[in-house]
Amino acid sequence: MASASSNDRILIFDTTLRDGEQSPGASLNLEEKLAIARQLARLNVDIIEAGFAFASPGDFEAVQRIAAEVGTADGPTICSLARATRQDIKAAAEALAPAAKGRIHTFIATSDIHLEYKLKKSRAEVLAVIPEMVGYAASLVEDVEFSPEDAGRSDPEFLYECLEAAIAAGAKTINIPDTVGYTTPSEFGGLIAGIRHNVRNIDQAIISVHGHNDLGLAVANFLEAIKNGARQLECTINGIGERAGNAALEELVMALHVRRQYFNPFLGRPAESEAPLTQINTREIYKTSRLVSNLTGMLVQPNKAIVGANAFAHESGIHQDGVLKNKLTYEIVDAETIGLSTNRITLGKLSGRNAFRTRLQELGYELSEDDLNRAFLRFKELADKKREVTDRDLEAIVNDETQQAPELFKLELVQVSAGDHARPTATVTLRTPEVEELTDAAIGTGPVDAIYRAINRVVNIPNELIEFSVKSVTAGIDAIGEVTIRLRHDDRIFSGHSANTDILVASAQAYIHALNRLAEALQKDKPLHPQEPVTAGFGR
Repeated sequence: MASASSNDRILIFDTTLRDGEQSPGASLNLEEKLAIARQLARLNVDIIEAGFAFASPGDFEAVQRIAAEVGTADGPTICSLARATRQDIKAAAEALAPAAKGRIHTFIATSDIHLEYKLKKSRAEVLAVIPEMVGYAASLVEDVEFSPEDAGRSDPEFLYECLEAAIAAGAKTINIPDTVGYTTPSEFGGLIAGIRHNVRNIDQAIISVHGHNDLGLAVANFLEAIKNGARQLECTINGIGERAGNAALEELVMALHVRRQYFNPFLGRPAESEAPLTQINTREIYKTSRLVSNLTGMLVQPNKAIVGANAFAHESGIHQDGVLKNKLTYEIVDAETIGLSTNRITLGKLSGRNAFRTRLQELGYELSEDDLNRAFLRFKELADKKREVTDRDLEAIVNDETQQAPELFKLELVQVSAGDHARPTATVTLRTPEVEELTDAAIGTGPVDAIYRAINRVVNIPNELIEFSVKSVTAGIDAIGEVTIRLRHDDRIFSGHSANTDILVASAQAYIHALNRLAEALQKDKPLHPQEPVTAGFGR
């Protein structure tokens, strides 16, 4: 567990599985959360906020399973969010029990606008809740973090009082959230500096920061916070999260990696020190980004810093000439540093299972026997269709076979007839959850529309398709195409993803995957949002 004396490096607190999952359509099932948690452990984050245990039985189980399977003695600290109430904190402690290192992260709003309109409580009432609930959490676990929600818009003097009370009650980490992404870098840096200079017992706790990207300033705010004493950063993979998202982990880590000489003095290090400022294994960054994007259905924009498709692309002739002569002319980050490689696998259609397994291990994949068998069959099919198979192709088919929603409905057949003088028509056969095969057909405005109409006739779950995107994994006419779709049911959004050399097949599979997520959700209660008020009252 990180201590308050850990001032010479930056702790990375990943909240992809909690705040990141609050992105519309980013809902994950248990196995998907476990897959991401395992990858975050390989990435070597310090703390994983696994969820909000009180939100629902499913969230409780996810935190508990991650605590048991990823929260090992040599693994990351596993954290659960909890509002400042006894029932939330108790649920968090119970879910975290299997972890070697467990942390309860409890919070309550401190800004006047939240007190008046959301909590309907006075400052005095909130100030009384904090030591009671932080103290209760500290009686259940050794590691407690406290957040004053909407700290960026809170009165500084009242904020100092709240933080002093939380630390005195046992909080070892004090997190300062810019909940609505309101502050500018200089303001946020000043807020952290004010806390360092005015909270009398601040030396007994680590200062953490959490920020949203509503004005596109989250990463800049965090870097300014580091200069003023923050030593823990709460961030998400690809910057996903509520509204415009959170500060992006990959951007923060690589900023600290590339500009370590600039930041070293702020951490009391010699400016010339080459020692890393975080313990992140940067070579796992790209793979982690791809995994989160595939499972959440949240596409990474091409010009996204560090992990976007264009991050290492050079179109200008002048730039291309410079990079060929010396990469440093136009690249400040070596692509291999984040795990990107242009290596091509040497496997072909005659390659055996052992060679396939070995290559996957070299790429960082450890698959179960069942997953390996499915992925190997897909590889053999692909090798028959493509002249050469790249590592990106391999990653696509492995992800497609191993990271999907439960198979309530399964696509058995899809056939399409289309052309410039024909009405697009699709026939599909699905296996239902009752193991019954049903076939239906439909016409549409195009082949994909016809496929989706035919599937809807079989599945019969009302939904609205709100996003459909296709991208190629590699260059070439024989490239694997990745399809991502998002559909809405009532007020919830569900995503689906699939990869295939046949875009129509991938489109059908992605739609089935989204419908399976929807069908699974209909079987469960809607989880509670962490910012929903507690009608029972605080601490009762």
